[in-house]
Amino acid sequence: MDLHHIFTQFYAVYGSLINFIGINSLLAISLYVTLSAGQLSLGNAAFAGIGGYTAGILTMYLNVPYMVALCAATLMSGAVAVVLGFPVLRLRGVFLAIATLAFGEVVRILAINLQITGGAEGLTPIPNKTQAWMIFTALALVGYFMAVLRRSRIGWSFASIREDETAAKAMGINTTWYKTLAFTIGAMIAGLAGAMSAHLNYIITPGEFGFSAAVQLLIYNIVGGTRIWYGPVLGAALLTALPEILRGIGVSAGPVRMGVNGFILLMVILFLPNGLVSLFSRRKD
Repeated sequence: MDLHHIFTQFYAVYGSLINFIGINSLLAISLYVTLSAGQLSLGNAAFAGIGGYTAGILTMYLNVPYMVALCAATLMSGAVAVVLGFPVLRLRGVFLAIATLAFGEVVRILAINLQITGGAEGLTPIPNKTQAWMIFTALALVGYFMAVLRRSRIGWSFASIREDETAAKAMGINTTWYKTLAFTIGAMIAGLAGAMSAHLNYIITPGEFGFSAAVQLLIYNIVGGTRIWYGPVLGAALLTALPEILRGIGVSAGPVRMGVNGFILLMVILFLPNGLVSLFSRRKD
């Protein structure tokens, strides 16, 4: 049996899981960007929903080409983030988290009540255009962008704001502009992931980007680590694959899986405060 045949069989069985790992990794990175600038936002799931609905409406109702729809979804999420960012990012800590969570609920309620979004039943059937190579090409490009950004002037400004916003402002850094930039970049990545997800699953529903989705993105970052961009990818990969791993060893009950997720999160907080990424690097950022 050759290697190509083995890979084909493996992807036939686990293809959906592999694709979801890629999508969730993109979503995890989208939140990492705002966290890298010291902003605790819970609105990235909503930006994914905006991207998903934008792309789905364009391809379903207007027959817009898939790639154009992806670009439009990314830009739409970014535009909404700019409009929302300037007033909301004046808040800090838990107040910012609550404000962005409220924004997510507004988006969800609008999706439920608007006819063009399909209401509570969701938007369907969205053309199935997303393929695995597209997801992981996007993930590779976003990862490269984050690696370059981290060592740029913008990246250092994000880090300065994260460590001490008052000191950063005293050093002449325009904290409002940089925080809005981080918020917008994160929203655009989330919008791209949402658009790809909608065209992978044939459907997008309001429940996909509610409170639980927003919290899940935060958990990916905490488990993986928020000091470098591939930390959230590790967290997303582990927690996305975990249900399948547990099912393979005979654990299929939902409450048990949630309990295992909680146990892993607790262990990481207690013994790996910098996340799983600290296992692979001794260098502290």
